[in-house]
Amino acid sequence: MLLWINGPFGGGKTQTAYEIRRRLPGSVVCDPEHAGFGLRRMLPPELRGNFQDLVSWRQGVVEVLDLALTRHDGVVIAPMTVTDSRYFAETVGRLRELGHDVRHFTLLAERETVVERLRERGLGHLLPHLAGRRSGRNAGPRRESWALQQLDHCLERLREEEFAEHLWTDQSTVPKTADRIAVLAGLTLRPNTEGRLRTRLRQARVGVAHIRFD
Repeated sequence: MLLWINGPFGGGKTQTAYEIRRRLPGSVVCDPEHAGFGLRRMLPPELRGNFQDLVSWRQGVVEVLDLALTRHDGVVIAPMTVTDSRYFAETVGRLRELGHDVRHFTLLAERETVVERLRERGLGHLLPHLAGRRSGRNAGPRRESWALQQLDHCLERLREEEFAEHLWTDQSTVPKTADRIAVLAGLTLRPNTEGRLRTRLRQARVGVAHIRFD
């Protein structure tokens, strides 16, 4: 089974994926973003854009996830934002055509909730971009700036029916969101026995490990 966890940047995709992995024996996280940034780094800086526009990324994601799903005995988890209908069909849709059991979930939250989560991640210096303020310099990592500029588009597109199952997370913690996904997918997670402090420290480590600067 593949759990594809969709949602806007700041929606909790990666944290939820690693929470499920932590509590589901035999599961693995296969992050399609790794392939994307690898392809992006191969290009001259002036040619680097949205790696999802590369056919090689879409085909490569399908090939790698197909291999993982075929050869790995446990659940495979892929946290990745996809808002383009064509790209969705060429990745999630194609894996289903290959006969894989793909469970797709989109994590949603109100705009204010996502902005607050980004602020808590230490990206507060980038938030003026969300309000449309102009600056003479592009502050902060370009990847985060681009993602913030795409926030409204992501929230609007991902509410469409084609990106169901929708899970609203405004009032939910990461462990509770993981529990909801498990129930909907017919999976059983280990009980969450962590205390609040340990959970925050572990989630901070996951967040730092997935910071990108290019």
